[in-house]
Amino acid sequence: MMKAVAGVGILGAVAASAYMMGKNAQPRPTAVALPAPKPYTTGEPASAGCRDALENVSPLDGRYAKTCAVASPYFSEFGLIKFRIRVEVEYFIALCEAKIPELQNFDLSDDARSKLRAIYNDLTLADGQKVKAFEKVTNHDVKAVEYFIKEKFDAYGWQEHKEFIHFALTSQDINNSAVPLSLAEFVTAEYIPKLNGVVDEIRKIARDNAQVTMLAKTHGQSATPTRLGKEFMVFVERIEDQLELLQQIPFSCKFGGASGGFNAHHVAYPEVDWEAFADKFIAESLPASSHSALKMKRQRYTTQIEHYDKMGALFDTIKRINTILIDFCRDVWQYISMNYFKQKTKANEVGSSAMPHKVNPIDFENAEGNFGVANCVFEHFSAKLPISRLQRDLSDSTVSRNFGVPFSHTMIALTSINRGVGKLVLNKAAIDADLEANWAIVAEAYQTILRRNNYEKPYEALKAATRGVAHIDKSTMQKFIDSLTCEESVKEQMRAITPHSYNGIFVLDKL
Repeated sequence: MMKAVAGVGILGAVAASAYMMGKNAQPRPTAVALPAPKPYTTGEPASAGCRDALENVSPLDGRYAKTCAVASPYFSEFGLIKFRIRVEVEYFIALCEAKIPELQNFDLSDDARSKLRAIYNDLTLADGQKVKAFEKVTNHDVKAVEYFIKEKFDAYGWQEHKEFIHFALTSQDINNSAVPLSLAEFVTAEYIPKLNGVVDEIRKIARDNAQVTMLAKTHGQSATPTRLGKEFMVFVERIEDQLELLQQIPFSCKFGGASGGFNAHHVAYPEVDWEAFADKFIAESLPASSHSALKMKRQRYTTQIEHYDKMGALFDTIKRINTILIDFCRDVWQYISMNYFKQKTKANEVGSSAMPHKVNPIDFENAEGNFGVANCVFEHFSAKLPISRLQRDLSDSTVSRNFGVPFSHTMIALTSINRGVGKLVLNKAAIDADLEANWAIVAEAYQTILRRNNYEKPYEALKAATRGVAHIDKSTMQKFIDSLTCEESVKEQMRAITPHSYNGIFVLDKL
């Protein structure tokens, strides 16, 4: 048997093992605190693997391991083993319920169902190592899962029924059900709540600063004033629009035998409606989430593998959300550089190793970088996975093993944004000073009022008075108003307009 390896990491299984001990049929995974780094205990040379967290190649397994722990139950090797076993066990139960003649003497009692589901609900790290030990012999990961379950059947005294484990299936019936299932549960249980938390924080900033007038910047130049709350709500609306699209994308899978036509199923039991059986199995036995209305849907016409088109749509949508949040990070970074926001500090933190005064916007920079890494990988998934030679090639297998990578980087980025937004402190004095220093921006308001009153060439008059002038202040604009040949009531309306009051309409209903 393979010797146990102790370590940490999203691609390892230690963080997942505590969660996997749960007894509910479909427990909601929770983040698990990682243990302190430990040396390997295999007796293998150091070159065979990292002996300490400091030696991990990927920061997901080292620096960011604690943040990434939430993804481990879904995307680690151990997590994949558990989801595969879940599909295999539920398939066996479905066969029993379908009245397959040779399974009629199997007593599918509540106790038997509990024992069957305990195979995956009570799965331990040691069990995972057993599966890997089988794989060393078979050189086939799904066959190793089959042998592990059959060993459990032997222990339960169910030997005569164990050949109905993985009956008439191909590996991709399991993989293309287990992997979408893990994706569906991660997205609904972890990603969407985390993203909603970020949206809530951005909305809070918008709500708290709904009436703060701020100088806009278009093309990097001073422009018509806006409201700080509205600018933050821009991102809330964009993300919520994409979330609406995301939640319309169904989680689908392939389940139809070696070439998608139920050949082996049909030759064994031609009287069974295998299409109906599989549709029901995927929709009812493998719900996408126990805490969500989402359900899995079976693809009807497939090769040996699923199409990956809907999965590509999922990745593309999350990539767009990440891109929106990169835009947000860059805007907030710019506001900090403009001194519109200051950042809360901690006594012992160091902003710069050389410049003691600095408080860098590191959380937004970290988020931007991690979103960028995630998007590169998501883009590869979307471009690669829908392409397979003829009825299948194996290139999708190694790619799908990396699903946890971009999702982990995304979760790191979301955590960083939450932390960064929580540090923001409005510096209204700097915002007001910027407005006061840019009286030229009310020229738009002035010329619009003059247009309304049919004043001759108002745009040209304002252009001559403001464009290229070294310094325009309140007195400059007041002198322009005084020079106009129009009714005094019009001039009074114009004099009442300032950079601070010229702030338009901000609808508060979504706050």
